Amino acid sequence: MNKQKLFTFLFSLFLYTLVGQESTTEKVINTPFVNQLGYNLGESKRFVCYGAADGTPFHIINTTTSKVVFEGKMLNNEGWFSTYNPQEAKDEFIIKVDGHGNSVPFWVADHLLEKASSKLAYDFFVDARGSGDLDTYDPTIVYGGGPTRDVGAYGLETIFEILQYASNPALYDNWKTEVGDEKVADLIDLILWHAEFAYRYVSYDGPIKTRHGTLGYEGQPRMAYDYWNTLDQLAAVCAAYHSFLKPYLAEETYRKYRKVCLDNWEKYDRHKVVRFWTYSTKWVDQGFQEFNEMGNAYGQSVFRNLFMYWCEKNEEDGNPDRFLKWAQEGAEDIIDNWDFDNPRHMWWIRNAEHITPQALAYFLLLVPDEAPEGSKEKLGAWALHMKQKTNNFWKYRKHSETEWAHSKTKELGGAPALGGSMFAVAHVLKDDRLRALGWAQTDFVFGVNPVGVHLSNKSEDRININGYWEGVENGWPQSHPHGYGELGLVRGTLDGSPLDSQFPIAQTIEEIEGKNEGKVFGKNAYATEGWGVSNRGWQATLTFATLGSHHLKVFDENYNDEIEIVKRGQSIVIELKAALNQDWNKQDKGWVLVHGAEDIQRIAVIETDVNSGIFTAKFKIPKRMNTSNLLVTYGYLGLQKTVELKITE
Repeated sequence: MNKQKLFTFLFSLFLYTLVGQESTTEKVINTPFVNQLGYNLGESKRFVCYGAADGTPFHIINTTTSKVVFEGKMLNNEGWFSTYNPQEAKDEFIIKVDGHGNSVPFWVADHLLEKASSKLAYDFFVDARGSGDLDTYDPTIVYGGGPTRDVGAYGLETIFEILQYASNPALYDNWKTEVGDEKVADLIDLILWHAEFAYRYVSYDGPIKTRHGTLGYEGQPRMAYDYWNTLDQLAAVCAAYHSFLKPYLAEETYRKYRKVCLDNWEKYDRHKVVRFWTYSTKWVDQGFQEFNEMGNAYGQSVFRNLFMYWCEKNEEDGNPDRFLKWAQEGAEDIIDNWDFDNPRHMWWIRNAEHITPQALAYFLLLVPDEAPEGSKEKLGAWALHMKQKTNNFWKYRKHSETEWAHSKTKELGGAPALGGSMFAVAHVLKDDRLRALGWAQTDFVFGVNPVGVHLSNKSEDRININGYWEGVENGWPQSHPHGYGELGLVRGTLDGSPLDSQFPIAQTIEEIEGKNEGKVFGKNAYATEGWGVSNRGWQATLTFATLGSHHLKVFDENYNDEIEIVKRGQSIVIELKAALNQDWNKQDKGWVLVHGAEDIQRIAVIETDVNSGIFTAKFKIPKRMNTSNLLVTYGYLGLQKTVELKITE
């Protein structure tokens, strides 16, 4: 090739790269973007191949056998294969779209999302703590002064750690850590650490390293630290004490936590919805904020007052009615004033947005008969709004008719947390379509997005500490490991999400580590830097995903007929389907609770076969019982599955 031809070739290549999607001669051929981890059995399954014409055939190929196991056709850049539910979990698959090449490999397996993500979800909060030792902790040198390095007390970590455990407790009991002379679940240990942090700093209002703004009502003295949110976290601990924390939390310590909540509840305005609480100097949300992601989320009052209600109803000298009334008032405020067309109530508050629908849905989970009139209707209206906003091939909640996402700032609080809101609301409304949209949000996290990668940077450092998702090939191309949170060595961190310029498809992707000046908003997939409240929303998604996939049933002794009426002395079979299938090479274990009149028995259940995902146990109804009913349960605090058995002679 002579110099002139070489120059012409290189110049043409430059132009092709410059214009991205539209070459001067041909279009870029995009490969299929799949959930790189894979898909849960029995749930919605989809992928995106941008630019594939409607009707283009696609084929799912088993990489072990090289056989085509499913075929379909593209429509609106999407391919669907929800009905494909193979039985062999260890096999991987690829998707081939005619004329567009192959996807990366993925699995289809029982509770796959939970298998790969449940431990990473709370390991993040283990690693990101401001200090491992509360006796030497110094809030003045930690960004935000909080339990998590880049978050103040507004992180509400304890609430969502407790809900995560409550949703699938037998799973978390399998992962132990040394606490004194005994081993307890890692997640329980983390909850207790955060509880003690909240108690020790319940009145701290001193200096912190830095803050994008000041705190307090307009026209009143400003505050440096969000100490009032410590009570929200302690309220969750007090509720959990009566559900599952009693074996691990000394009664004397619990009494201290409860007393500090009761003594300061109204003083700290925990009884009401708090507005105009933060004055922000951050460019993206300057000024007084009606609601914000720094501890004043719309719906936060519902969570905290419901937890105190649950605590007080289990105390002989408790006064639960006032907390129920305050929770109802908070829910009524949501019903009356939550405005889906007001961005300050929705995507603008980013990482806190998920709390509003989840709190209202949680009311209907914990005490459905006490939820205010109109709760379901409001959630139904939100569900319709979300279906309208996600009516695109990414199933991404768009900001507006002219903007997919924010042009300059992080959207990490969007898709990772939105899935959890959809799962929670779908469950209380029995809305399968909304649940499918929730799965589309998790797919977005794992690679069905305009950049085609997982939202977490796949660094060698994270891989070396078991801090990344097994089976995910491509992570977020940029990282910012030494930001305020120092999250480079934190397991399970989410690092970035597409900005508006990356939609509908990213044109240029650069892998850049440690360079994030907040100004690379053009073609680059810029790393927005992880944040504790972003991972909190992801934790909520994993928690509420179980609502639609767990079940608990009771059968006769021969495991033939499902029953609800039993006789004294009769043998029964208890069946649990839950996200406990962690090992694809052996039968896993779990447990359920049987509640009698005076005692609670923990009954071990074992998987019926390798990878069945179904766990069973035989149980004999006692011949002598002082009750006409038995309860079989799995889970706690409104997230449990329950079967009530009527006992006859």
